[in-house]
Amino acid sequence: MNNSRVQLIRQEVLSDNWYTLRKVTFKYQRKNGIWETQSREAYDRGNGATILLHNPEKNTVILTRQFRMPTYVNGNASGLLIESCAGLLDNDNPEDAIRRETEEETGFVVTNIRKVFEAYMSPGSVTEKLYFFTADYSDSTEKRTGGGIDEEEIDVLEMPLSKALQMIAEGEIVDGKTIMLLQHLCIQQFQAA
Repeated sequence: MNNSRVQLIRQEVLSDNWYTLRKVTFKYQRKNGIWETQSREAYDRGNGATILLHNPEKNTVILTRQFRMPTYVNGNASGLLIESCAGLLDNDNPEDAIRRETEEETGFVVTNIRKVFEAYMSPGSVTEKLYFFTADYSDSTEKRTGGGIDEEEIDVLEMPLSKALQMIAEGEIVDGKTIMLLQHLCIQQFQAA
């Protein structure tokens, strides 16, 4: 980190249970030259990757559905969330990590992975950067047992792209990374037409 307008004063670990929550106290030089002391909490869970599997022949996509407790406590009555396959990097490079996650969560073994962009999903409080990928699949793509590792219960959903887009409009798909990847696919198809 090298920003001449920021001087770190201290970092305190507030929680190190599931991931790490830190309170960071720092001095920040405003545009008018005045230095202010500020503090913020930042949740560090590591970086992650997400992927949208697309069958160009059928124009279908593979999504997952699983219980997400934070959405439940924020009003999602079932707690179930429809998402693109995703996971933490766990010290792997992003492409290797998403290849592993794709097989664990969906069962599909994909080889033609394409990185499309990177994004911070909640930069006001979470340090995580996500790496976004796409890959093609077909009826002949090798498939192994999917559905998550033992502690995860993941449903694998295959649906037409048009249905996934309708589910966004109707509020059935509300996950940010998933919406971004589906819209990216739509833009790619529009540009190719």
